[in-house]
Amino acid sequence: MTATTADRLRFLEELGLQGTLPGAYCGRWLETSGPELVSVSPADESPIATVRQASAADYETVAAAAQEAFLRWRSVPAPRRGEYVREIGNLLRERKEPLGRLVSWEMGKILQEGLGEIQEAIDIADFAVGQSRMLYGLTLKSERPQHAMREQWHPLGVVGVISAFNFPAAVWAWNSMLALVCGDAVLWKPSSQTPLTAIAMTRVAAEVLEPAGFGALVSLVIGSGREVGELLLGDPRVPLVSATGSCAMGKRVAERMASRYGRTILELGGNNAVIVLDDADLEMAARAIFFGAVGTAGQRCTSTRRVLVQKGVRDALVERLLQLYRQVPIGDPLEEGTLMGPLISAQAVEDTLKAIERVKEAGGEILIGGEKLDRPGHYMTPAIATAENHWDIVQEETFGPLLYIIEVEDIEDAIAMHNDVPQGLSSAIFTLNVRHAERFLSEAGSDCGIANVNIGTSGAEIGGAFGGEKETGGGRESGSDAWKAYMRRQTNTVNWGTELPLAQGIRFDLD
Repeated sequence: MTATTADRLRFLEELGLQGTLPGAYCGRWLETSGPELVSVSPADESPIATVRQASAADYETVAAAAQEAFLRWRSVPAPRRGEYVREIGNLLRERKEPLGRLVSWEMGKILQEGLGEIQEAIDIADFAVGQSRMLYGLTLKSERPQHAMREQWHPLGVVGVISAFNFPAAVWAWNSMLALVCGDAVLWKPSSQTPLTAIAMTRVAAEVLEPAGFGALVSLVIGSGREVGELLLGDPRVPLVSATGSCAMGKRVAERMASRYGRTILELGGNNAVIVLDDADLEMAARAIFFGAVGTAGQRCTSTRRVLVQKGVRDALVERLLQLYRQVPIGDPLEEGTLMGPLISAQAVEDTLKAIERVKEAGGEILIGGEKLDRPGHYMTPAIATAENHWDIVQEETFGPLLYIIEVEDIEDAIAMHNDVPQGLSSAIFTLNVRHAERFLSEAGSDCGIANVNIGTSGAEIGGAFGGEKETGGGRESGSDAWKAYMRRQTNTVNWGTELPLAQGIRFDLD
């Protein structure tokens, strides 16, 4: 079934995305004064809608409103804050279909993934509602008599969110739903490649918060990194910036924030590997690798980049992967049956093709794919290549559908190669040997923030903290105790007695 132009105009109309749209929101939509930005679908290079970007003056208006809203919001009881988030989640449920279609059209991921991304936003809203009643502190034992100690968590301030094109809705939701229940405001600078999704998601949240006078809690500024991005990083009203993107971008964010003692949550590049041992369920491994490498056209930070396969099953695994790759339907992401849509831009295709040439120059063999498709849109065939782990190109993250096959001797060799890259986001092992599985998960195993057994590198659930180590940035979002990043810790000591003893037994008396 093909999505017609009428279908697409229908869900644009349903989301109110017509004409030239303002690129800033702070409890009201501003008459922005920056240059126009046309959102173009990577599926067919057709324009979808136009956004008038925010200027420096617009940024100041938005940031001031977000700060003012925070000062009022922080005094709202946390469970009541959770009720607002519950309403946002329910509205996302109602709008899931058109929002999912918008993600698919504007970003290029297939419809099932677009719908899945909105489901992630719904799930984190549900999670945050429960978290609003579980912002736990501690009681501590004092060394001084008739003293009580405790630790509590307070709202932090305005949280800056810089998101990437590949998850234009979910990453904002991961951050904003938790930030809201923690008592913070959010100031979002989305990718300039997916501005319409940002406007649509903001409108959903604003519909809930604006009638209560809290619309500026979900502020939005659409503009270039050089313009509004730099203002955000330098703004002392923003104590925390959560940034998703490349390692180079993350380094810039970290340096700017550190220069003013700000905090960061960094979710940067991944060079994710799947280890496949001789005792693995090969069919399960092949299907997990296939989704991890081909899903979202290889444009997830958790996409599978490397397969570290033991000699005994190398040929069988490669043959099965080749069978799957030969069958992958490539095309319009909104069309039923498509499994791989376009890359985000012509530059993304070119960068992947250049990486393939570097693999060939290093001595690798392209086993399948790696061709640009001659059709409107930014399409190419997914590629599999033989490689060596130490090659420069393999040490880098190629943000496209390029998978490396690397042969290993045993589990020790596999883990050593696995960890021998600068990035540390997601990892997986396929084995039916419990000793090998536990070895991989041990302190001497995977050095990534995510380590899986008999499941691929891509497709994390919101219940677990999401993030990685090394050049991935060390940040954590979503589940577990990731909420703590959006709050400030405070230790309290209360003297309820009639004496004033000092800690460590110190005496400071005049007589």
